[in-house]
Amino acid sequence: MKTIFYWTFVLFLLFPALLFADSTDSLYARQNEFPNIFLDCRSCDADYIRTEITFINYVIDRKDADIHILITTERTASSGRKYTLTFFGLKRFAGINDTLSYTTLQDDTDDIIRQKMVHYLKLGLVRYLARTPLSADISIGYQPPVKTKKIVDNWDYWVFRTSISSFFNGQKSYNSQYFNLRFRADRITEDWKIRFRLGAHYSEDNFDFGGQTLSSFARGQNFSALVVRSINTHWSLGINSFAYTSTYSNIKHSLTASPAVEYNFFPYSESTRRELRILYSVGYTYSHYNEITIYDKIKENLFFESLEIALELKQPWGTIETSLEGSHYFFDFSKNRLSLDSELSLRLFKGFSLSLRGGYSMIHDQLSLQKSDISQEEVLLRRKQLETQFSYWGSVGLSYTFGSIYNNIVNTRFGN
Repeated sequence: MKTIFYWTFVLFLLFPALLFADSTDSLYARQNEFPNIFLDCRSCDADYIRTEITFINYVIDRKDADIHILITTERTASSGRKYTLTFFGLKRFAGINDTLSYTTLQDDTDDIIRQKMVHYLKLGLVRYLARTPLSADISIGYQPPVKTKKIVDNWDYWVFRTSISSFFNGQKSYNSQYFNLRFRADRITEDWKIRFRLGAHYSEDNFDFGGQTLSSFARGQNFSALVVRSINTHWSLGINSFAYTSTYSNIKHSLTASPAVEYNFFPYSESTRRELRILYSVGYTYSHYNEITIYDKIKENLFFESLEIALELKQPWGTIETSLEGSHYFFDFSKNRLSLDSELSLRLFKGFSLSLRGGYSMIHDQLSLQKSDISQEEVLLRRKQLETQFSYWGSVGLSYTFGSIYNNIVNTRFGN
């Protein structure tokens, strides 16, 4: 009796394994045929993509991938997005590369955007899957578009946007309010780029300390206009103008106009992946100050020139973004500024990534600094600009990922 009970118990434990052994082995055998994909995208809904595209293996490091998919974006004239999907074939697909692109609209929801992403990812993967045993299971369909009338753009490519925002917080002895208004208008075509910006902001802080209330506020308005003409695939001409007021910078009102010329060593059509631009401008500024400056000026006319060199590279090994800009006033070359801003993200070796970001400015052109003393409250709350000869910022990041190379599973319990 004990022997019968023993073997019955053993068979009960082994029954599920015996029942599903073939299907499980078949599943893993099939999964080994899936191409390994490294999805390189900062703003994609990765969980949704894994859920919708289940015939590939998602790996966490490029070194384990058969295909590296680099997804880059840039804003379109209508405030939508242009997505560029670059497929780099690795290992068994070495040398098989491809690029697809598509655009989304300004009012596309997150769900529409991620559906389009999945659609174009599937299209790009077809040529790779066709070279695997999975090709026998692939079906391709075509749904003809519904006939529509030719679209007439009554707005002539003009796009307008306005926004109002506010923020407030407080406690028993402190409260703060911030208000911001923005308006923008754009007309962007292959030949022209026209952009207008209008903004205003107001902020206030109140402190109850020692039986008295300390209040501080700042406000400003600004307007900018940019007109650029495309000459060819490398050259552009334009003019930039700017007007603003600022209690922080001691500016009652300031007006600037500066024509400029730009040369891009790479064609502008490759801007989602690489750019090396040189921008030179010369301009005029009229400034009227709220208070007399440290140079005993209440208003002045200024001429200046500036030169900027900017490099942007988005490649499988990482990203480089850096810009160097220098400017000076013609009446006194010692009144100048030099700024360097850089971002570097590198995949050094398997699972290890390095991120460096920083900026440094040499500042010798603070012509608007007020001559009168600044109160302690204005200094502590940074309501007035202080004299300085430099400014800097920076960050360093290291990351190392190890363990299972696959990350196909989606589990959203308790949130992500």
